[in-house]
Amino acid sequence: MNETIETMLNHRSVRKFKDEKLTLEQIQVIVESAQMASTSSFIQAYSIIGVTDPEKKKKLAALAGGQDYVAESGHFFVFCADLYRHSLIGKWENTDVEDSITSMEKFMVSVIDASLAAQNAAVAAESMGLGICYIGGIRNHLDEVSELLETPSHVIPLFGLTVGVPDQETAVKPRMPFQSIYHENSYRYDEQVVKTELDEYDEAISAYYHGRTSGKRTDKWTGQMANMLEKKNRMYMKEFVEGKNFAKK
Repeated sequence: MNETIETMLNHRSVRKFKDEKLTLEQIQVIVESAQMASTSSFIQAYSIIGVTDPEKKKKLAALAGGQDYVAESGHFFVFCADLYRHSLIGKWENTDVEDSITSMEKFMVSVIDASLAAQNAAVAAESMGLGICYIGGIRNHLDEVSELLETPSHVIPLFGLTVGVPDQETAVKPRMPFQSIYHENSYRYDEQVVKTELDEYDEAISAYYHGRTSGKRTDKWTGQMANMLEKKNRMYMKEFVEGKNFAKK
C-alpha cells in the first residue's frame, strides 16, 4: 500500500480548524491538483471560487445551516458547474451551442467534472496534512449563494470544501461492506441479501457512534437514512437549475 492510498483510506471529515490561513502556494497546489482530474471530452465544465472575505465566509456559513467551521476554516472553496465559458465560445465562434449546453447531458457532465475535480483537491489537501469537509449545505439557499458569489447564467454553485489545519482528532467512520458496494457483471438486488448486509453494517455504525459518544448515541445507518429521506429537502432545485439555463432539454 502506498502513501496516496493510505491517505484516502484514512479520510475523515474535519470540522474544527486552527486559526491558520492557507498559503498561496497551498491554494495553488490544491487547485492545480483539481485541474488534473479527468474531464469529459476535455470540456472542463467547472470553476472553483475561493472565498477569503471574512464577511462572505460568515454569510455562507449561515446560509449552509449555521456551520461555523465554514467561516473558521483556513480556506473555503466553492465548486461550481460552469458552462458560461462555453456559451461565450458559441458566440465568438458564431456557432449555435445553446441546445447542447442547456441539455441534461451537459448538466450531468458539468456536475461530474466538478465532483471529480473536488475529490482531487480533497486528496491533495489531505496529503499535505490538512483537513477537509464537504459542504452541501450551500444548496439550502442557492439563490442567495449565487448572488453573494455573483455567478452568472450557466454557472451553479454545487458544494463547498472547507480546508485547514485540523484542530481535532476524529475516527474514520466505517463505510458499507465491500460486497454491498461492488457488483460484478450485474447488479445484485436480492432483497434478503441486501437486508443481511445492511444489518451487519448497522451494527458497525452503532458501535462507532457508541464509542465516539461514550454511549450517548447508538443509532443505525438505515434509521438515519429513513429519517433523512422522509423529509422533503431542497425541492426547489429543478426550477433553480433550469433558471440557470441547465438541464432544460
